[in-house]
Amino acid sequence: MGIENTSDCHVLVIGSGGAGIRAAVEAENFGETIIVSKTITGKGGCTVMAEGGINAVLKDTDSIQAHFEDTMSGGAYLNDEDLVRTLTSEVPDRIRDLFTWGAVFDLAKDNCIAQRPFGGQRCARTCYAGDHTGHEIVMTLLEKLRSSSVTIENEVTVLDLLSDGEKVNGAITCDREGNLGLITADAVILATGGAGQVYDTTTNSTAGTGDGYALGYRAGAQLIDMEQVQFHPTGAVTPYDSRGRLITEAVRGEGGVLKNALGERFMEKYDPKRMELSTRDVVSRSIATEVLEGRDTEHGGVWLDVSHLPREQIESRLPIMLNQFLQFGVDIRTQPMEVAPTAHHFMGGLKITPDTLTTVPHLFAAGEVAGGVHGGNRLGGNALAETQVFGRRAGLSAGKCKRTARNIDDKQIKAAEDKLNSFYKGSTKTADVRQSMKMIMWNNVGIYRNELDLRVAERGIEKLQNTPLKISSSRELSDAVITENMLLVAKLVIEGALLRRESRGAHTRTDVKQTWTNADSPFGHTFFVKGKSGIEILENRL
Repeated sequence: MGIENTSDCHVLVIGSGGAGIRAAVEAENFGETIIVSKTITGKGGCTVMAEGGINAVLKDTDSIQAHFEDTMSGGAYLNDEDLVRTLTSEVPDRIRDLFTWGAVFDLAKDNCIAQRPFGGQRCARTCYAGDHTGHEIVMTLLEKLRSSSVTIENEVTVLDLLSDGEKVNGAITCDREGNLGLITADAVILATGGAGQVYDTTTNSTAGTGDGYALGYRAGAQLIDMEQVQFHPTGAVTPYDSRGRLITEAVRGEGGVLKNALGERFMEKYDPKRMELSTRDVVSRSIATEVLEGRDTEHGGVWLDVSHLPREQIESRLPIMLNQFLQFGVDIRTQPMEVAPTAHHFMGGLKITPDTLTTVPHLFAAGEVAGGVHGGNRLGGNALAETQVFGRRAGLSAGKCKRTARNIDDKQIKAAEDKLNSFYKGSTKTADVRQSMKMIMWNNVGIYRNELDLRVAERGIEKLQNTPLKISSSRELSDAVITENMLLVAKLVIEGALLRRESRGAHTRTDVKQTWTNADSPFGHTFFVKGKSGIEILENRL
């Protein structure tokens, strides 16, 4: 084995979704920039799959302060206030950037960008392009990327970050043939997305494996709130091979209603004021409760119905949903959709400043891989906003890093080679380990949690971590590395869920009684730093 390819740049961007591409476009203004994607740039992450919209205050009837308050309340007040103020104040300008660059948003009758209502928000502030908003944004960003001098490396997996003892200075990579590479850099940006694939049913593409969390953790960066995993209320439940496929919140934003198998509009019991436009954590728990109490549909879900809406509204504003369900044999213009919660978004991640700097010098993070923006629960429409606000900031911050000497630690390279060689001597296929992990997480670390189930999951994941992974060719090296990353992420989620002895945001402990509300909780962030973890205790609240 040995290093086959080497390259050098000023800024290395790892990840090629909305945050990664935006970061690369900005960083290129300061010097040589390389963007690395383990899939194909612009096609592998969640941004391109995002359907519903992007939040921004564009009208006089709305305000930045209202957007801030809705985000904090929706996030169970676990959000970092500075990050939320940055998000809400800057996203209107990022919308204007996209519009200027050619993004085609739907327009209202006054020829201004149209906005629809999304859950947990007091007014309609979600800008959209039908129900393919993320795709429109990514296609616009790709045009900017293609006209730049950024070097694009596709189908390349980052094995580990390089460090000179004081700061990160590059990465060790592996291409799809198993060839090792080395990319040195003055600054590194992690924009690798989330980790929904650690669960059996998820909206995430196969790329959502949490590599950035693992890379940052091993490099010594602090992570926060990894237990806060959002389950989107409405994922497809049938046919079997489409389980978890996202049914956008735009369906409810356009007026879709939820009913149980008895035909009852059950959100009246759980949030009579906001109904279907309650926050995602509330709607997910409500659906899960209906299912657990036996009022579920044939395939273990509930009904989501838009058949009362005008046909032209469905056809023009929900075209992807219409076509998707027609392939399932369901015409949503006349029939309800069968839906259930599915693993969707990680609110936790690397701790960052508003300038996206992690706790490790010269390492930056943007998008879903970063924690603190959404607190305990993300509002629909704030994820795409996050990619553009903090993707831009990451590119600018990394670009401004000083150029430094390239001091490469040969021990790091030797350790990576030894780990890869060990996979040829393993005993268990990566696919088998992944499937076991997914079922453990789905069955024991889902919407409702308790210590007994979490301990079962903890033992199960630790056993899998101690199982030697087996590969038969160099083409499987990346799979083995990614599987180890997923197991580490799963372990951190469980650890955080055990530490947080309260129900807050997307994290619900059925075995813990509490007297406090989200706003006056005695607990702050859970935190994880290489070999150490804990939870912040807020003074004078216990």
